[in-house]
Amino acid sequence: MSQPQLNEFIPPPECPVFEPSWEEFADPFAYINKIRPIAEKTGICKIRPPPDWQPPFACDVDRLKFTPRIQRLNELEAQTRVKLNFLDQIAKFWELQGCTLKIPHVERKILDLYQLNKLVNEEGGFDAVCRERRWTKISVKMGFAPGKAIGSHLRTHYERILYPYNLFQNGANLSRATLTNDTKDKEYTPHDLPQRQSVQPQETCTIARRAKRMKSERSYFKTEPGEVRDKRPNLRRRMGTYVAKPEPVRMAVTKVKREPSEHGDLTEYEDTELNMIKSPHNRVDQYMCQVCNNGSAEDRLLLCDGCDDSYHTFCLIPPLHDIPKGDWRCPRCLAQECGKPPVAFGFEQAGRSYTLQSFGDMADSFKSDYFNMPVHMVPTELVEKEFWRLVSTIEEDVTVEYGADIASKEFGSGFPVKNGHFEVPPEDEHYLSCGWNLNNMPVLDASVLTHITADICGMKLPWLYVGMCFSSFCWHIEDHWSYSINYLHWGEPKTWYGAPGSSAEHLESVMKKLAPELFESQPDLLHQLVTIMNPNTLMNNGVPIYRTNQCAGEFVITFPRAYHSGFNQGFNFAEAVNFCTMDWMPIGRNCVTHYRQLNRYCVFSHDEMTCNMAAKADTMDVELASAVQQDMTVMVQQEEELRQKIKKLGVMQSRQVDYENLPDEERQCSKCWTTCYLSGVTCACSPGKTVCLYHTQNLCSCPQTSLELKFKFTLDELHRLMASVKLRAESYKEWLCTVKEILERNGNKKRGLEELHSLVEQAETKVFPTNSLVDQLRTVTIEADKVAVMAQQLLNGKRQTRYRSGGGKSQNQNELTVEELRSFVQQLDSLPCTIRQAPLLKDLLMRVDDFQQRSDCLLSDESPSPVELQDLLDVSLGLDVELPQLPLLRERLEQAHWLEAVQQASSWPDSLCLDTMRRLIDQGVGLAPHSSVEKAMARLQELLTVSEQWEEKVLGLIKARPYHGLETLDAALQEVENIPAYLPNCLQLKDVVTKAKKWLHEAEALQLGGRIPLLDSLSELVLRAEGIPVRLDPLSRLEALISDVQAWKESAAKTFLLKNSTFSLLEVLCPRCDVGSGHQRSRSKKAKDAPQIIKKPSSKLESLCDVERVLSESRDTASAMTTLAEVHQREMEMLLALRASNESRLLPAENCSTLCVCVCQKAPSGAMVQCELCREVFHCGCMDAASDLEYGQAWLCPLCQRSRKPPLDKVLPLLASLQRIRVRLPEGDALRFLIERTVRWQHRVQQACTDGVLEKVSKTVSENLFYKNS
Repeated sequence: MSQPQLNEFIPPPECPVFEPSWEEFADPFAYINKIRPIAEKTGICKIRPPPDWQPPFACDVDRLKFTPRIQRLNELEAQTRVKLNFLDQIAKFWELQGCTLKIPHVERKILDLYQLNKLVNEEGGFDAVCRERRWTKISVKMGFAPGKAIGSHLRTHYERILYPYNLFQNGANLSRATLTNDTKDKEYTPHDLPQRQSVQPQETCTIARRAKRMKSERSYFKTEPGEVRDKRPNLRRRMGTYVAKPEPVRMAVTKVKREPSEHGDLTEYEDTELNMIKSPHNRVDQYMCQVCNNGSAEDRLLLCDGCDDSYHTFCLIPPLHDIPKGDWRCPRCLAQECGKPPVAFGFEQAGRSYTLQSFGDMADSFKSDYFNMPVHMVPTELVEKEFWRLVSTIEEDVTVEYGADIASKEFGSGFPVKNGHFEVPPEDEHYLSCGWNLNNMPVLDASVLTHITADICGMKLPWLYVGMCFSSFCWHIEDHWSYSINYLHWGEPKTWYGAPGSSAEHLESVMKKLAPELFESQPDLLHQLVTIMNPNTLMNNGVPIYRTNQCAGEFVITFPRAYHSGFNQGFNFAEAVNFCTMDWMPIGRNCVTHYRQLNRYCVFSHDEMTCNMAAKADTMDVELASAVQQDMTVMVQQEEELRQKIKKLGVMQSRQVDYENLPDEERQCSKCWTTCYLSGVTCACSPGKTVCLYHTQNLCSCPQTSLELKFKFTLDELHRLMASVKLRAESYKEWLCTVKEILERNGNKKRGLEELHSLVEQAETKVFPTNSLVDQLRTVTIEADKVAVMAQQLLNGKRQTRYRSGGGKSQNQNELTVEELRSFVQQLDSLPCTIRQAPLLKDLLMRVDDFQQRSDCLLSDESPSPVELQDLLDVSLGLDVELPQLPLLRERLEQAHWLEAVQQASSWPDSLCLDTMRRLIDQGVGLAPHSSVEKAMARLQELLTVSEQWEEKVLGLIKARPYHGLETLDAALQEVENIPAYLPNCLQLKDVVTKAKKWLHEAEALQLGGRIPLLDSLSELVLRAEGIPVRLDPLSRLEALISDVQAWKESAAKTFLLKNSTFSLLEVLCPRCDVGSGHQRSRSKKAKDAPQIIKKPSSKLESLCDVERVLSESRDTASAMTTLAEVHQREMEMLLALRASNESRLLPAENCSTLCVCVCQKAPSGAMVQCELCREVFHCGCMDAASDLEYGQAWLCPLCQRSRKPPLDKVLPLLASLQRIRVRLPEGDALRFLIERTVRWQHRVQQACTDGVLEKVSKTVSENLFYKNS
């Protein structure tokens, strides 16, 4: 039979694994108590001893012979067993109907009848499912694909196989039910679990076998030897006519022998069976219908093949229309057979015994055959998954054997024991007394089981376990919820699963929920160690499960009330025992209460154990005394309440008895099976029957006054017993409370350090148990001493610092670090003692924390303020603590100063020169690395690189020959202007570009609007262009103009200037401004009047420079002509005055010797010559040119003869050529003015000739004509 495909097994998480050191391994219970907070959360844990801990195997192998248990794997699993029980009931039902149950196939899978039946019942039953057409829904729930009409097949199979059984279960009288089978259906072989429990297998049976669940032929019932079955061909007969029918092929029903009861009485069921046996009936008229009590219609009268009762076919409900074929059971027999009470499930014992050698051979052979590989090569993961597959399948049976619960007392423990048969070598003698020797662990001083007088196998005496592959131990908790420890001596691993004790009730509720049928017939199923459930199933229902693989040489410990189970990976040998520590005592008492509620017997009396410990109070360990006192307090309080209760009920008789002298069966409560020790109640009507005080009313129906209380101790004796324990534990308890109050800081006021020393001394003198509390107190005291010493050293150091440095901060290398100070202050807060220096130290720490907080804030800032950094450094001067932030703060201060200098320099680009940048970079290189510094350095270095490149580039542009054009320089200048730095070459370039632009603008403005530029302006522009390293396109044209002007001036100079003349061309062409400046003047009064005449003209045109300046500034030729006319007017006036002055000196005088004339400034003498223009006289000897004059020719003195006098026709081309040059210059204006004067003079002369005026003045013309050559 198949089920819906199960998910592959997923291993639960691993439990903790501990590897103690030799020091930790020395004390088992101390180490277990140490790991308990961790391990009890998983329920189980594994301990690997130190590698060198290898006890010898001391078991008597030759004498060890055991009978193992038989385990059929799929019968172990709770849900699988429920299905098997259901199928057995179905098979029996149909067998009693004379039919053989065969399981149909659906979609090539064997139909799960249990699931089908369960789903139909959940949906409301067969009629409701048919009425509401839910068969498709049920098929989907069973895992079949929708849309294949599987629902109709399920309905057919249900109606054919399960529906008659359910009708019968509901109490309906069934007609002859027939079961038609398909040829493809496989016959089901029932397990018959209850009836097989006491059957011993034959010696020849194969123990480890793997077989298919479905077989075509197998006898369900077997005939006991010597038993003769009824040879009647058919019990179903027609009265008066006997029809022989062939025996149908069916599953035979066997009857299993039942063990006789202890008293030889028959059970109720056996009585019923015997009463049903009737004497043979040979006469037909003795058969009467059990419904109508009438023997008529004999041909319709049916005989039951079970009890021989008769029934009319028409009296049955519903009536039968035909005589059924095969065996037939009446409704009464059917109800009796199917309604037999179920028998509790248990393991069978094997039919043979094994030695270790024979069992090992069988186990190894089984595993190697099963996996078809050597046993040591089978992975543990594969065995684990296969195990959980096998226990969950119904189709496949695998049977194994397990040598469990073998008493070590009989065959010897695997550990060496004193006075044992095993001879221990001297080097291994320490294993005899080792605490991890399982023979020693239950009776160690720290174990409370040592106070139980009886030797309890499995609890005080170890049990041995010999396992094979797949042999398992089912879910269970230890008796009395105690600890257990298991050691695997050798062999293949043992796989464990465990749940923490806190989840015990949850695990129980989940198993009851998932397999309620098992718990209905066997409420204490989990106490029988016969049921397992897949860990994945439990985990899916919220139960935390953990696993581990226990290898040889490893311990596994289970904690109180921790459910655990597992299986063996192969042939191995393990040993286990229980133990109980002080922390278990309240748990053990709760377990007794739980047992009382379940009506489960106790292995030992918890009250007796407690009282035995109390009787030894004088020598008891104080820590154990405290635990016993707490347990006794609860025990005495409950006993007082119970005795008071039964007293109120009317129980007045009492008697003191020694319960410890009575066997356990005589002092067990007949109601809850609790072992009575402190008290019990009996009644004379029920000798040998006792109840505990909780179940007084369940003893008998006699009046309460007839009951008798039997007690071990009076209440006064109990109080005295508890007082003795209290006296022993009081000092320790008081000390314990004080220490706890100190360590847990429950008091309002801290204790002094001296009191802590007193408590430590008290623990040592009174030999209190060395536990974590004592160690913690010692540690606290030592730390407090260290704190006090540190405080004193700190204060002393501060005083020395002030003394040496006069109140300032000393660079003392022994300064307290911040961590030390913080640790010191934390110890002040954490220790239960006060230090007088605490306020000062806390204030110092507060200031240090504030300093560090501010430091962290500033240090985390990319660019902290230098002022804040300096302030923080100033604060550190008042902290006598080694501050690790100080070097960083100093570094950041240097960085901040540098960054500030960089920022200031960058904010004034006009002053940020290359030298400044190089200096800042050199300073930054010496700073500690920081992102802000690196960024600023990168920016500064980039700026320096760019600046240097542009400086070099600009210098090349400026010094380039030929010069670059303005566009190139201007473009370069546009790029340079974005560089925020002072770059001399770039500034020079800017100045050059500015000058070039200005020069071009001026050059363009000179000729703007047809204006004729001045020569001075052109000369100035050309001169300025020489200082501008730019290619100026108009410059060549201007230079050409100037060259033309120079050529013109040279031509004009050749025309007008005398050879070796000292006069310039402008002096020659321009009217004279210095007439008379070269002549000697007399000191006469007349001579004194001359300067007054000369000073009359405007002082602005007193010199040639003034005239030249005014001409250069004149805007056009007309204004220049006006200026020259003004100068000419002034010249004429001065000249006339000079002539008058010179002529007045030549008048006859009284003394001529005083007159100075000529260039020699001597008195007139000899031949003299007079200048025609200025009328000055000269010695002919002084004037060489005067001797060459012809008569009538006008002579001019050297001062008046300033230039040549070219003809006008030679002068006019000069003016024309100047006009073509289109450049104004003073000489040109003067030439133009000269020509205009000449032309005007010619015009006047022509006019005078025309008018006859010339003739009138011809005589005087020669004297007055003046030709100006300037």
